[in-house]
Amino acid sequence: MTQQYTPRGRTAREIADDVEAAIRNGRLGPGSALPTVRTLATRLGSSPTTVASAYRELRWRGIARGKGRAGTVIVSAPPVGPRTPLVVGPGVRNLLAGSPDPALLPEIPTVSPPRRAYDASAVTPRLARLAAERFEADRIDPANLAVVGGALDGVERVLGAWLRPGDRVAVEDPGYTAVIDLISALAYVAVPMEMDAFGVKPASLASALASGVGAVVMTPRAQNPTGSAWDSDRARGLRRVLSRQEDVLVVEDDHAGPIAGAPAFTTCRSRGRWATIRSVSKSLGPDLRLATVAGDEATIARLEGRQALGTGWVSYVLQEIVAELWDDSATEQLLARAEASYTTRRRHLIDALSAHGIEASCRSGLTAWVPVADEAGVVASLLERGWAVAPGERFRIASPPAIRVGLATLSDRESWQLAGALAEVRKLRPRRSD
Repeated sequence: MTQQYTPRGRTAREIADDVEAAIRNGRLGPGSALPTVRTLATRLGSSPTTVASAYRELRWRGIARGKGRAGTVIVSAPPVGPRTPLVVGPGVRNLLAGSPDPALLPEIPTVSPPRRAYDASAVTPRLARLAAERFEADRIDPANLAVVGGALDGVERVLGAWLRPGDRVAVEDPGYTAVIDLISALAYVAVPMEMDAFGVKPASLASALASGVGAVVMTPRAQNPTGSAWDSDRARGLRRVLSRQEDVLVVEDDHAGPIAGAPAFTTCRSRGRWATIRSVSKSLGPDLRLATVAGDEATIARLEGRQALGTGWVSYVLQEIVAELWDDSATEQLLARAEASYTTRRRHLIDALSAHGIEASCRSGLTAWVPVADEAGVVASLLERGWAVAPGERFRIASPPAIRVGLATLSDRESWQLAGALAEVRKLRPRRSD
C-alpha cells in the first residue's frame, strides 16, 4: 500500500467503499497490503470488529484476499474497472502474454447466418453438430451443449449454476490469474492444488476435496502458466480421486484445444456434475469470444436458463463464423501447422534453457514456467536486457516463485538469447526490496 493512503470511514461499509474508491482513482494498487485490523482500528479510533467487517466486505466484493500472516491484500485484478494493459517500452521483446501467433490464425470469413428469432435455439444447428462431433471424438458426452462468450464466461456461468458466495473452489497453483481473480470476484474461496508437469497432483486434489470444496477447476492441457498436460495415467489418477466425491462439480477448462500440442483427456466421464469448456480464442483468434460447453443435463440447463435472463445467446453471426472455419479443410491444415509450430518453439526453448542448466515446465500450450529464487529481481534484470516476462506472483497462491514466458512467437535464435540472458541474471545477487 502507498504511504499516502489509509482507509477512512466510520462504518464497515464506509471503510470498504473508501478502499474501492482508492483503487479506482489509483491511490491503491493491485497487490497492496492493507493495515492490520488492529492498526487500522487504532488509526480510525474505531473497533477491531468494525474494521474486520470492512475487510470481510472487501473479500465478498472480490476486491481483497486474506493471505494468512501477510494480512489482507488487494487482488491482482480487482473488479472495480477495466484491467490496465501491460505495456513495454520500445526495443523490448514482449513475452508477457500467452497469446497465439497472429501468423498462425485463420482469416475471418464472411458468413450469412440464418435470421434469428427471439424464441430460436441458443445454439445454431450447424455449430451444435460440429461441436458435438469434436467432443464425441474425445469421448466427452455431447448430449447437453451450450455456447458462451469465451472460456472465462463459461467458468463463471458453470460455477454460478451450483455455488454460492463463500463456497470453496479448488484451483491450480500456479494457475491462470484470471480464473483466480474471477473466483475472488464471485466471493468464492480459492483452495490451491499443487501442480507438476502433468497437471494437478492427485494427492493435492484429494486434500482439497477433504477440505470441503464445492467445485474443482482444472486445465487438461496447455495449462497457463505452466504448460502442464495430463497423460492417461494422470487423468486416471484424478478420476479415481474424484470418484469418492460424486457431488462435487468438476470444471475442465480446455481453452487451447487443437493447438495445445497434447491429446485430450477428461475426468468427467459418468459424473453427476461436470462441464468441459472449449474456447476458440487460442486456435481461431482472440476476438472470437466463443466457447462450447458440454456438461450434465442440470448444469447446462441452469447455465442456459441464467444466460436467457441476461445476454440471451451468443451472436448467430459469431457462431456461424466459427462453424464456417471448423467446416473448412484449410482451417484444419492451418491448425495442424500451428500445433506443430508451437511444439517446435517449446522444444527450442526447453533445449536452450537446459543447455544453461535451467529447468522449466512446458509440456504443451503457449507458455513456459521457469522457477527462480528472486522473482522480482529476475523480471527487472531481464527487462534491463531487453526481455519482458511476467512475474509469477500474478499466478501463484502458495507455490514457489517463478517467471512466465509467452513463447508463441519466440524464434529458435531468440530462445537461445533469452536463455543466455536468464543464465546471466540468475548469477546476480538477489536485489534487496526496500
